Amino acid sequence: MTSTEQAPGPGAGTARPEHLGHVIFIAASAAMGGFLFGYDSSVINGVVQAIRSRYGIGSAELAQVIAIALIGCAIGAATAGRIADRIGRIRCMQIAATLFAVSAIGSALPFALWDLAFWRFVGGFAIGMASVIGPAYIAEVSPPAYRGRLGSFQQAAIVVGIATSQLVNWGLLHAADGDQRGELLGLEAWQVMLGVMVVPAMLYGMLSFVIPESPRYLLSVGKRERAREILAEVEGKGVDLDARVAEIEHAMKREHKSTFKDLLGSSFLFKRIVWIGIGLSAFQQFVGINVAFYYSATLWQSVGINPTASFLYSFTTSIINIIGTVIAMIFVDRIGRRPLALIGSSGMVIGLALEAWAFSHPLVDGKLPATQGLVALVAAHLFVLFFALSWGVVVWVLLGEMFPNKIRAAALGVAASAQWIANWMITVSFPSLADWNLSGTYLIYTFFAALSIPFVLKFVKETKGKALEEMG
Repeated sequence: MTSTEQAPGPGAGTARPEHLGHVIFIAASAAMGGFLFGYDSSVINGVVQAIRSRYGIGSAELAQVIAIALIGCAIGAATAGRIADRIGRIRCMQIAATLFAVSAIGSALPFALWDLAFWRFVGGFAIGMASVIGPAYIAEVSPPAYRGRLGSFQQAAIVVGIATSQLVNWGLLHAADGDQRGELLGLEAWQVMLGVMVVPAMLYGMLSFVIPESPRYLLSVGKRERAREILAEVEGKGVDLDARVAEIEHAMKREHKSTFKDLLGSSFLFKRIVWIGIGLSAFQQFVGINVAFYYSATLWQSVGINPTASFLYSFTTSIINIIGTVIAMIFVDRIGRRPLALIGSSGMVIGLALEAWAFSHPLVDGKLPATQGLVALVAAHLFVLFFALSWGVVVWVLLGEMFPNKIRAAALGVAASAQWIANWMITVSFPSLADWNLSGTYLIYTFFAALSIPFVLKFVKETKGKALEEMG
């Protein structure tokens, strides 16, 4: 901490708010954007084969339709920080909720393939906004002593959204007699799967009207008394509120509205801390985690598992994802961000390597041999477990914490955009890579999981227990 920085206000790091339940409600409401993020990202898993059949397209075209949402994600993430700084965090959430709802309706009622792709792009833009505004807002309203656990609400909501979409898809598939294109409510089943998202989108919008604006944003627009009231709500009246307001204002006076230019360094384009954020985002995706949520039903069917069972395995994977996320929420503020990341990377290497080995065996009568099939299923669940208890939560917590105040919004936008670009690269390449060599594809993911270990050891600093004003 430099001489120009103030220490956190008295009690800021350890105070327990009188209404901790209210703080939890605020964080959970903001994390509804994460639920929609997970739901919208994963719901496509249940409609891949139906889209291929409906429009008569091959693997490359199919991948483009699925991955175009991720282009929207990158653009939404890149612009969300600026939007939030101009009109506030809450308004940004309301825009995202509206786009989610519109995308759900449009995706359920497409009249052509390009039309479906457009609505998926709109939904992706909303996901990108939610991916930035959720962790940033939660970090700004959370007491330092609880920030890691509350920040993990974003990832918890994402994994619950993923599991919910898989469960809904499985239920709708059963209602349509196991046919993704079977008639349901006057539409094909896959259309209903995409349209159901309008319900949580409306809930997200309603919740955004009952939670407070970020005190840091309020101070930035001169609403000092309202900011003080909210700090009392979320950090407790036992905290020296005048000192906390002064601390935040002091930090804000040393900064200006973050812009892309502020992220530039003397060399290599970006400042070192921004590159570390980009690296965290890239590694989170390059291990292939979203293959498990975008393509798992198709993947299991490709090695001989029937459609209904493949949907069930996708759901059980989502449950494992939730269990891992709960583990991370318990330990992220106890043992820290770096140890969890290293534990997770090690476990992912084992799970991915076992999957690569299982998929290296030739199919017998269209199926993997019994031993290899069992290993593939167990390894897939092991991989998801270790990802969820580590990188799934840790990256979002770190991105909400690690950047200095003067560049936080812009840097978080760039890091989140990098995450979506990396996600797009994995998503668009998997169908073709799987056609080429499924085992080789998983070896590539294993390599990135292994490479993440020295990356964390060399570049990532621990942020556990630090106030946001201490980051620098």
